[in-house]
Amino acid sequence: MRRMTETELKFVLDEASSHSLWQRAVDQGLANAVPRPKDLYSIYFDTPDHALGRAGTSLRVRRDGRRWVQTVKTRAEMYGGLSEAREIEAVVPDDHVDLEAIADEAVREQVRGWVKDDPLQPICETRIRRTAGKVRLTDGTCAELAVDVGEIRASGRADAWREAEFELLEGRPAGLFALARKLMPEVGVRFSRFSKAARGYMLAEEGRIEPPLAARNAKPIKLNGEETTEQAFRAILRECFDQIAENVQAVLELDDSEGPHQLRVGLRRLRTAFAVFASVVESPVLSRLGDEARWLGHDVGGLRDLDVVADDVVRREADAHQDEPGLLLLAGELASIASERREALRTVLRGQRTQEFLLDLACYIETNGWRAQAEDSGSGNLDRPVSEVAADALEKSWKRVRKRAGGVEDLTTEQRHDLRKALKRLRYAVEFFAALYRPKRVQPFLRRLKVLQDMFGHLNDAEIVRRSLSGAASPPADDVTLQRGIGWMLGVTHARAEIGWAETRAAWERLEETKPFWRYGRRGD
Repeated sequence: MRRMTETELKFVLDEASSHSLWQRAVDQGLANAVPRPKDLYSIYFDTPDHALGRAGTSLRVRRDGRRWVQTVKTRAEMYGGLSEAREIEAVVPDDHVDLEAIADEAVREQVRGWVKDDPLQPICETRIRRTAGKVRLTDGTCAELAVDVGEIRASGRADAWREAEFELLEGRPAGLFALARKLMPEVGVRFSRFSKAARGYMLAEEGRIEPPLAARNAKPIKLNGEETTEQAFRAILRECFDQIAENVQAVLELDDSEGPHQLRVGLRRLRTAFAVFASVVESPVLSRLGDEARWLGHDVGGLRDLDVVADDVVRREADAHQDEPGLLLLAGELASIASERREALRTVLRGQRTQEFLLDLACYIETNGWRAQAEDSGSGNLDRPVSEVAADALEKSWKRVRKRAGGVEDLTTEQRHDLRKALKRLRYAVEFFAALYRPKRVQPFLRRLKVLQDMFGHLNDAEIVRRSLSGAASPPADDVTLQRGIGWMLGVTHARAEIGWAETRAAWERLEETKPFWRYGRRGD
C-alpha cells in the first residue's frame, strides 16, 4: 500500500509533440535516453449515479505489467495545468475494486459513505501507451515525465488522447514549470484542464472528452469576507488565467471575433488585478508579468479593433444602407485585413514569448510567487481579511474615476480615453469583489457603471474607425467607391459620437449619485 500526495503538471499534446517531447528532453541533457514505452489499461469505477465523481474522488484499477493496482484519488484540484491529489494505492488480485484494500481507514469509510449500498460498476476506461522516465534540473528538481498516447473509452465511444505529465519526485512545484519552460514552448503550451477520469466521465455523459471550444467570458468569483487577501488574490488570478488561456486556444482554432474580444478582456482584468493588489504583493515578477500582458494585449487589441470596425460598425451600416455600394466594399476590405491580422496574431500566440508568459503566469499563481517578496519585506498584508483590501481598492478606483471625470462635458479626446479606461478598471474591480457585498447594494452601482461604460465604448468606436480608416494600415483608397464608403463612415461615426457625448453628463450624474456600496459594510454585516 502506498499513500502520497501527487503533484503533476499536465499539458495536452498534438501528434507531433507527443513524438518529439522525449527526444527534446534527451537533446537538452535533462535525461540520458528515451525510455521504452509500456501499455497501461485502466478501469474507473463508480456508482450508477456517479457518487464518487460528484465528490471529487476517483477509484480505478490499472493493469501494470502482470499486476493490478487499485488507486483512490481524493481532494483532487487542477488549476493552471497543476494537479494535486491525495493518492492511495494497493495491489489487488484482478480487475475488480476492493474497498477493503483501501488501507487508510478514514478514506475507506469516506468512500463507503459515498457509495452506500449502491453497486460499483465500470464507468470508463483508458488504454494508454506511456513513455515515462526521470528528468532532472541542475537545481535538484527531479520529475517523472510521462508522455501518454492512447484512447479514452466510455459508453461504446472512444476518443484519442495525448498528454504530457510532469510528476514531482524531488524539489518544489516551481521546478515542474521550469522543466516545462525548457521543453514545451517550441512544441506548444496547452494546459490540461481535466484529469483522465474527468474526461472519461464526460465521455460517458456527454459523448466527448472536452467541452466544445468557444470564446470564454469572465465568470463570477466566489469570495467570502473570511478569506485572507492571499486567498482572494489567488482566486481572482486563477479566474483571469483561465479566461486568458482558454481564449488563446479559441483564437488559434476559431475565426469568430469573440475570441480576440474575450482574450483582451482577460488580459485587462489580469492587469487590473495586479493594480488592485499592488500595495500588498508588488514585486519585479508582478511588474514583468504586467508588462507582458500589456504587450500581448496590444497585439490582440489590434485585431479586436479591426473586428469591431468591420463587423460591428461598417457591416451594420452597410446592411442599413444597401443602396450605398461603398459601404459593402469597405466592409469586405476590412474583413480581408482582419483575416490577415488574425493569422499574424496566431503566429504571436504560438510564439515562444506568449508561451513563456502563460507558463510564468501559471507558475506565479500556483506556487504563490508573491510569498517570497512578502516574507522578505516582513509584510503581513497577505493575511489581512480581503474585505479590508477590497474596500480600500474600490475607494481608490472610485476616486481615480471622479478625478478624471472633472468637467466631464469639456474633456478632450485623450481625457475621454483616460476616463474610459478608469471606468473599465473600476468595473473589473467591482466584479472581483462583488460577492463580498449585498447584491441589492452592488447591482444599482454596477448597472449604472455599465451604462456609462457603454456610452464611452460607442465614443471609442468612433476613434477606432478614425484610426482604422485614415492611418497607415487603412484600406487602399484608390477606388472612388471605396473612398466614398470611407468618407461616409468617418462622417457618420463622428456625428453619432458627438450626439452620444451630449448624453454622457446625465449618465455620469446618475452614477455619481449612486451610493458607493463598499462604504456600507460587506455581506452579513
